[in-house]
Amino acid sequence: MADASFSRGQMLLLSGTANRPLAEEIAQHLGETLCAVTIRRFADGELFVKIDENVRGRDVFIIQSTNPPAENYLELLLLIDAARRASAARVTAVLPYFGYARQDRKDQPRVAISAKLMANLITHSGADRVLGMDFHSHQVQGFWDIPVDHLYSAPVFVQHYRQKGLYQPVVVAPDVGSAKMARGFAKRLDASLAIIDKRRPSANIAEVVNVVGEVEGKDCLIPDDMIDTAGTITEAANALQRLGAKRGFAFATHALLAGPGVERLKNAPI
Repeated sequence: MADASFSRGQMLLLSGTANRPLAEEIAQHLGETLCAVTIRRFADGELFVKIDENVRGRDVFIIQSTNPPAENYLELLLLIDAARRASAARVTAVLPYFGYARQDRKDQPRVAISAKLMANLITHSGADRVLGMDFHSHQVQGFWDIPVDHLYSAPVFVQHYRQKGLYQPVVVAPDVGSAKMARGFAKRLDASLAIIDKRRPSANIAEVVNVVGEVEGKDCLIPDDMIDTAGTITEAANALQRLGAKRGFAFATHALLAGPGVERLKNAPI
């Protein structure tokens, strides 16, 4: 006998433990409740995952950021597998933050292309679709063999800064790689563009060399996709201050804030 508690294709939201408050807020905006899920550990630390509601024929969305620890990834994979084996009609992995995306190419000998590996794991665990937000690089969309919906935070940031009443705003790309993103913000905000020529002696250590563009006496906006140890953002802000910028604003989609990140931001001229 068919279960009368749902109609075929009805949406069902699941959440792992990576960011439960965010998942609850998403559900609230959609007027939905999160599906009951049991996630616990055996004595040796091994994860146990069980979906506590009927998912047969449902359109299942699993909300799970994949920031460290690595168990967040494992939780996601187990939830996808559980939904697939419970005969969900479609499983979408909702990744507010896609971890390991920085390792998206072989830029030195004998390194893993971790972003591709993680995409493979999500695909082969049974996901039908991925929904992500501001990937570290656009080419990551091509790492999956399933459809990817890549969402952008730009409309939210643009609306926010349009209301700020900025004086001669300049959007400053914190490095050459983010110049395209900065140009997009500059166009939408009717702002000028500057680029910081940066050298990175080693991972998580940034050294500013030069600022290309006019920033003196102007309000400067520094966009980025993530703030990890905040080295890039704070070095950029310090350079802009030395060049006479009026005010500095920094914004990023993913606030990882690892190591000295919070302290650096507190002490930066932002």
